[in-house]
Amino acid sequence: MNVRPATHDDHDAVVAFTEDTWADRDGSDYLPRIYHDWLDTESAETFVVDPEGSDDLAGICQGVVLSPHEGWAQGMRVNPAYRGEGVAATLNERVFEWCREQGATVCRNMVFSWNEGGLGVSRASGFDPATEFRWMRPEPSYEPEPTLDVRNDPDAAWSCFARSDANRELRGLALDSDESYAMAELTRERLHRAAAERRVFAVGDGAGTRAMSYRTRTRAEGDDSYAEYGVGAWADMPALRSLVAAIARDAAEQGVDATRVLIPETARHVSDASLARAGISDDPDFVLEADLTGR
Repeated sequence: MNVRPATHDDHDAVVAFTEDTWADRDGSDYLPRIYHDWLDTESAETFVVDPEGSDDLAGICQGVVLSPHEGWAQGMRVNPAYRGEGVAATLNERVFEWCREQGATVCRNMVFSWNEGGLGVSRASGFDPATEFRWMRPEPSYEPEPTLDVRNDPDAAWSCFARSDANRELRGLALDSDESYAMAELTRERLHRAAAERRVFAVGDGAGTRAMSYRTRTRAEGDDSYAEYGVGAWADMPALRSLVAAIARDAAEQGVDATRVLIPETARHVSDASLARAGISDDPDFVLEADLTGR
């Protein structure tokens, strides 16, 4: 099987085996909708597997550079007619090779926790477990007001994150500000950019900064719109309640229908979010990573 860069002419062949990917989960695959935009992304390369002597494509996967040393693999799909033939492993290895060529020393991916096949293929291809997260989902609202001070202060937010349980549980990762559904190492510089371009939340009082978050993007999905926040970290329940209120107000100001805030998948963080009535997603997601320096 030939692995090659995808082209715009491959669109129909890709749609043919991806349009029903999540049919049994009451959802639709995003690849058919964003395929052409995907191929025009400068920091990414999309690969397909082209079986010899066939008009079909056997699979697709994209590699993205998130930072000078971080690669990301996404959109792995295998044509059901070619499952069990090593298509995913072949694509992953090509993405690893491409990421190394760009200077990356690590490549990560994200897999739904219920996607047993995707998890197994990722582990077999060289990805190791990294972390897991869930979405907190405050409703956009102007009420109640935060009881603690909320500032657009990236340095205070960075210091709060650096000493937080969320930092340890997530291994320093948070949502990337450029690539949707991708996680990269959160840095002070990324928070400064978020403060200048969008919004950072540093929540505290005279005793110090006790919670933080930052907005990564607002976007529409179908008939709905949402605001997305890169991570939520907090030291105690009063700080969380003020953080949730601040995010809810910010989302209301953005005019969106819903929010999602990445939080660690731990008993404390998920139950804290439930206690704060912030709303949580049904299932966690897993992040895996491959060390590219020894491959």
